[in-house]
Amino acid sequence: MTISLSDSGKRFNRDWIFRHFTYTFETGNAYAITGPNGSGKSTLLQVLSGGMMINEGKVQWATSNKDLASEQVYQHISICAPYLELIEEMTLIEFLNFHQGFKPLLPGLSANEVISIIGLEKALHKQIRYYSSGMKQRVKLAQCILSDSTIVLLDEPCTNLDAAGISLYHSLIDKYCRNRLVVVSSNDEVEYKFCNENLNISDYKL
Repeated sequence: MTISLSDSGKRFNRDWIFRHFTYTFETGNAYAITGPNGSGKSTLLQVLSGGMMINEGKVQWATSNKDLASEQVYQHISICAPYLELIEEMTLIEFLNFHQGFKPLLPGLSANEVISIIGLEKALHKQIRYYSSGMKQRVKLAQCILSDSTIVLLDEPCTNLDAAGISLYHSLIDKYCRNRLVVVSSNDEVEYKFCNENLNISDYKL
């Protein structure tokens, strides 16, 4: 699968977040989007997800050399970001089973296996609202990386994680993302050190 941006630009009011952005993201590669805080990394990630429109230029999604309509893109994408909330009234097992109704897990994985992978077996039946911030981040990573999607978008993926959580993150990337299109938005090299392409959003300012 590919995401191609052609001379694209996004602005809020009169301020351009990025402009004249031309680039193609391809399955099998991992890309880092870097830049100062507030520079527009998360905005670009939202554009790639199809969740935000651009103001000029073009964005195209394609699979098997066939273009996808923008309203179909969500079927191929999973995302983990600080601004996305979990359903905290649910237990973990309830949340994962509910999530599968919208996007299935990777082939061969069950909700119970996912819980074991992220090390939260003892919190299986606890409501998510009682989880620590690090536990919640593990759940966010699981529902993103372990969903059956071609494209994995990660915005500051190690937020609130301790050393064990960061190690888990890299293990998930290494085991489950080798043949997918991965984009990481971050200022922390720990989060994107595995990426083979690095794009600085500041290079696409006016």
